[in-house]
Amino acid sequence: MAADAHAPTASEYIVHHLQHLQNIKQTSIVDFSVVNYDSVIVGLIVGGLALFALWLAARKATAGVPGRFQAAVELLVEMVDNQAKANIHNAESRKFIAPLALTVFVWIFAMNAMDMLPVDLLPVLWQGATGDSHAYLRVVPTADLSTTLGLSSAVLILCFWYSIKIKGAGGWAHELVTAPFGTSKNPVFALILGVVNLLMQIIEYVAKTVSHGMRLFGNMYAGELVFMLIALMGGAAAMSLSGVLLPVGHIIAGSIWAIFHILIITLQAFIFMMLTLIYLGQAHEAH
Repeated sequence: MAADAHAPTASEYIVHHLQHLQNIKQTSIVDFSVVNYDSVIVGLIVGGLALFALWLAARKATAGVPGRFQAAVELLVEMVDNQAKANIHNAESRKFIAPLALTVFVWIFAMNAMDMLPVDLLPVLWQGATGDSHAYLRVVPTADLSTTLGLSSAVLILCFWYSIKIKGAGGWAHELVTAPFGTSKNPVFALILGVVNLLMQIIEYVAKTVSHGMRLFGNMYAGELVFMLIALMGGAAAMSLSGVLLPVGHIIAGSIWAIFHILIITLQAFIFMMLTLIYLGQAHEAH
């Protein structure tokens, strides 16, 4: 009983908060049988709320002077549409890709924004609901690598789809074995260059997909850790009689990082959206 009652150390606190609510315990780095329920559920909930907000803006849109909410949504839609036109020159493709880019930006921003909630708020509520003081719950889906790589993999599949749709299966296959180093009239050299080109194309696709997902994950994971460290600063203040200035430092540090983090979560959503448009734009181009 005494062991259960003691407060966790800083390392135990951080390790506990980095554990997911899973179907089974993960035993290896890559395990596709593991499902992080918290990332899936939170992602779906905030995605539904984001869709509701956009639907509400469309439903209440007027031709007259727009309100603040409508004006903000119109600016967002216009910004995404301009970026789509700059990267996707096929007007027919933009009918799907522009709304997709808007969805990507709003959804990722909403998932990133979960990091602005107090670190212990939802985990403590979940522990109280389950009656388990050690129940796990992470509330930032984009701080989960499976989420970000899942999103980037979906972009990769769309790149394949548009490469085939725009260039044809034969045209895309020809591009895979002739770009970036070209080919040769000599059959032997043509075979060698074809293999090298194909390997380079595979490496490029893998590198783009991994970096696309890792960039978002890395920034959000780091932000989550910083909020945990700030929370620990407040815990240290509560445990220390001499730490008179720690509560003040806790409030100042938390406020500064929260304000700065608003820029980070917005910027990361924008970067992910822009890379999505760029990669899909590249799928339309012939080499």
